[in-house]
Amino acid sequence: MAQPSGTAAGRTAGSRKADVADTVDAFMARLEHPLHATIQALRGLIREADAGIVEAIQWNAPSFRTREYFATVNLREKAGVGVILHLGAKVRPLASVPVDDPAQLLHWLAKDRAMIVVRDAADLASKADAVQALIRRWIAYV
Repeated sequence: MAQPSGTAAGRTAGSRKADVADTVDAFMARLEHPLHATIQALRGLIREADAGIVEAIQWNAPSFRTREYFATVNLREKAGVGVILHLGAKVRPLASVPVDDPAQLLHWLAKDRAMIVVRDAADLASKADAVQALIRRWIAYV
């Protein structure tokens, strides 16, 4: 049976989380990006939003999941670094994702997909609490 990316047969679920994180760390060590430090800070911020969040490489970028993938870093965002919030690969019967966004950080891409953009480390620091609150609200739908 094929194993998911970043896992190997015979490993326990607890070690799998560390193995997957090591894969992302290796990816980031090779990544050449002008906002590398901002991406690293963003990764930490997302993981700290909830203890159940696991990070892996999906779609050739750091991605985050609980039961399903819900966020992927957009490394090609021209205005800085983006985080695309989605509902995983499965189609969901939601008409929309009713997420409260008092800071108005979400840029809606579709009824079930939105993006948060940070320009740089200072911008991320100023939005940190709002970003984490959005992550917590979003994962309720995954």
